[in-house]
Amino acid sequence: MGELNFGRILARAPMFGDSLAVHDLGNGHSATHLEHVERVQHLCAVMRGLGVQPDDRVGVLAGAGHLYMELWRACLAGSGVITPLNTRLAADELVYILDDSAAEIVFVDAAFAPVIADVRERLTRLRQVVLIGDGDGPCDARLDELLATTASAPLPPEPDDDAPAALLYTGGTTGLPKGVVLSQRAIALTIYRVQIAAQYQPATRYLSFMPMFHIGSIGSWGVLMPTGGATIILPEFEPGAALSAIRAHGITSTGAVPTMLAMMLSHPDYTPGMLSSLELVMYGAAPMPPELLDRLLGEYPDLRFFQSYGMTESAGAVSALLPGDHRRSAELLGSVGRPYVGVDLDIRDPESGGAVGPGEIGEIWIRSDSVMTEYRNKPEQTASSLVDGWYRTGDAGRLDDEGFLYIADRVKDMIITGGENVYSLEVEKAISSHPAVIQVAVIGVPDPTWGEEVHAVVVCEPGSVTEDELAEHTRLSIAGFKAPKRWTLQPEPLPLTAAGKVQKNRLRDTISGRS
Repeated sequence: MGELNFGRILARAPMFGDSLAVHDLGNGHSATHLEHVERVQHLCAVMRGLGVQPDDRVGVLAGAGHLYMELWRACLAGSGVITPLNTRLAADELVYILDDSAAEIVFVDAAFAPVIADVRERLTRLRQVVLIGDGDGPCDARLDELLATTASAPLPPEPDDDAPAALLYTGGTTGLPKGVVLSQRAIALTIYRVQIAAQYQPATRYLSFMPMFHIGSIGSWGVLMPTGGATIILPEFEPGAALSAIRAHGITSTGAVPTMLAMMLSHPDYTPGMLSSLELVMYGAAPMPPELLDRLLGEYPDLRFFQSYGMTESAGAVSALLPGDHRRSAELLGSVGRPYVGVDLDIRDPESGGAVGPGEIGEIWIRSDSVMTEYRNKPEQTASSLVDGWYRTGDAGRLDDEGFLYIADRVKDMIITGGENVYSLEVEKAISSHPAVIQVAVIGVPDPTWGEEVHAVVVCEPGSVTEDELAEHTRLSIAGFKAPKRWTLQPEPLPLTAAGKVQKNRLRDTISGRS
């Protein structure tokens, strides 16, 4: 028993009393901090009544909302190990994850209850499906009825700091999905690290529209907990709805990817001043384009920006580019900041694991107590990723003299053409500076002569730019061997993950199919 567990954090909630804790724009539900913790406490009692033990995996397949937030907090308080399920999973992926996790109970909403019903005969461990929220769907029990027939009880005893808290599955882009086991300590430290860096206050009103199956949703169910504040939940991102919510609810902070911010500014309903209540914008998954930052700061000179870099295996927190860093220089905008307190960073040769020279690009290794415990049921992959207390991220990057981290690429996305290493992010940055480019992704495609060729997929308006014009523009800022030899210009947006990252594996499959 220690103090680095979510139960200790949740126990603070009553001190914020009758101030607003959560407002769900999807169904109008609102609760104060006192009311909210009572609901979480009651949900814990329901789980005990269903026979859920603290180390049992609890699946959740649902859209974002206050009930999902309550499930996160009830599980983390010691009722079970939450296993959020990506709502975009194919049937085979869902079956694999539920069997690998050994989840015996799954909470679903009406939209996804049929999805579980369709695969239920293939599942070996599932014994209970509980329907949450309004609507109907195939299930064994309804949460509202269970709450009505179950007496509330005190919160569970605080879990041990080393106890498993969450099991999140990564996308299976390089094979079967991997189950990332995060401890109570990992979750608690991430909450404290981000809270310290972002300096959230009791008056914070945070707009959440991230899917709650992603570690990035910790901004909605975790980060405000130590100091209070209100979470306003938008079930999904839509630029017009986000603009309306910010203005109507006096939103002071939100988390987004830069593309979402650009979509809001270009929305027909946007007018200057609509974002005037915002004080802090957190973003990740992609760097902030200087042009977008300049426009936002021009219209909102007091607005602060905060970039966070991390991955599921680090409970989302590795480094942060703080508000003051965003105003120092344009070069720093290409950085993901310096490590959070308590996080060690090292840059190593991806083959040997040895040190690289100062400023050189290598694989990013991290060491902190927010790193995962293991990949569930995958001892070999765990052993290759966790080495002598360090986690190998698979990202390529470099450190400057001040300790700022610059991401070059995913190691697996690095392109080797004619024996030269080409980092796709560098090429994408050069291409994206052309005014006609809306989105861009750079990938390597097989070539019999060069091994791989650099291929750029560019989203632009038809007729707005040609391949030759883009090639000429690109060569102004990067070496010729790095410039794309092949191009795909299209009006359709790039395929994105739920976290807003480009699905380059899908692009490779598509391009290979065309070749």
